[in-house]
Amino acid sequence: MSVPHRSTIATRRRTGLAAGACAVVAALTLGLGGGPAAADGPRYRSWSGMDTRNYAGPIPAKAGTVISSVDLDRRLWVPNTARAQRYLYSTQNVHGKKAVSTAAVFVPGGTAPKGGWPVIAWAHGTTGLGDDCSPSTHTRNPRDSAYLAHWLQQGYAIVATDYVGLGTPGLMSYLNGPTEARSIVDSVKAAQHLDLSLGRTWAIVGQSQGAGAALAGARHATSLSAGSGLDYRGVVATGTPANIELIIGLGGPGFPPVTLPAALNAYVAYILAGFTDARPDLDVEGLLTPLGKKVLTQAAELCYGEMADAVDGVDISTMFRKPVSSLPNAQAALTEYMGTPYTGYDRPIFLGQGLRDVDVPAPSALSLYAQMKANNQPVELHVYPSMDHSDTVLASLKDSTPFVSRIMR
Repeated sequence: MSVPHRSTIATRRRTGLAAGACAVVAALTLGLGGGPAAADGPRYRSWSGMDTRNYAGPIPAKAGTVISSVDLDRRLWVPNTARAQRYLYSTQNVHGKKAVSTAAVFVPGGTAPKGGWPVIAWAHGTTGLGDDCSPSTHTRNPRDSAYLAHWLQQGYAIVATDYVGLGTPGLMSYLNGPTEARSIVDSVKAAQHLDLSLGRTWAIVGQSQGAGAALAGARHATSLSAGSGLDYRGVVATGTPANIELIIGLGGPGFPPVTLPAALNAYVAYILAGFTDARPDLDVEGLLTPLGKKVLTQAAELCYGEMADAVDGVDISTMFRKPVSSLPNAQAALTEYMGTPYTGYDRPIFLGQGLRDVDVPAPSALSLYAQMKANNQPVELHVYPSMDHSDTVLASLKDSTPFVSRIMR
């Protein structure tokens, strides 16, 4: 499948603490980086049951409606699963249009409690933007598999969206909270109509990209699920990418002043691709050099492992011929696109952060925590001094397990 240019993408795909931001910039320019929790170059698998990449059928007007479902192949189950399905459901894309997304649901063994299995909505981390990168079409990596197996063992069903545009028409709107929030909430609404004995009580859990998505979902869960009978209780987010838009807004010739690690280059490319698609009116591609345009088209298709290889050694500053700040109301547009909300939460928030995290350096989440506390949000912070971006996921279970148990009572 060929990768489109910006104008083609737009047609095909129609989604602050200054001190904290400076600290993140410092961390980035020191060359810190590493890979996200992602499968390396996944490919579409026929045994995922449905090829939805070019879905052109009717889309129900009501978001959160199941369009089709299949039993998930056992090779895609995580441990402690007794039954699993993959399904296509209606939602909304970054352009406010009706769209479709896919999700997988995993159900634990045994007899469902009265009222049905309580639900955890899993928001996954970075896998890439191409349709071949959707998690429900391949096996989970060992860490995510162990993590999800833990929640199944605790007696929760897991609903795991792919996010709209990932494995379905359109481009996944990377780090665009409002769109990811709808994908999460609508996946849970839709799962209620599968014959799986799911309960109405639910929480959101996410990591990395998924942590930002989980927090956006948490911010809007009550309003987006109104009238559905769902009972949203709270959120767990680890390795949260917050206030990153302040850094992206500095991009241009000469910034960043050093060559970043491949992982961070991949993240920047995904952000620019998503932002370009979300805001065709701004002509983001007009900021870019031929190299920048090439990287942008690669980002629209390549999964994380391949993307990191493709941009390894690339000097991001040479991708720009004009600064991002030259766009009209650039910072406001970036904040609208990818800003992590720090007000308006109505349920408890768990933030987990490893101090050795070099994918999303600690100042990102710590600045978000400070913003939330300053605005009297129901947040608690758990810091893991010896843990990196990936290690924090499993290390946080000793604290997040009782947190989820408490809010789900």
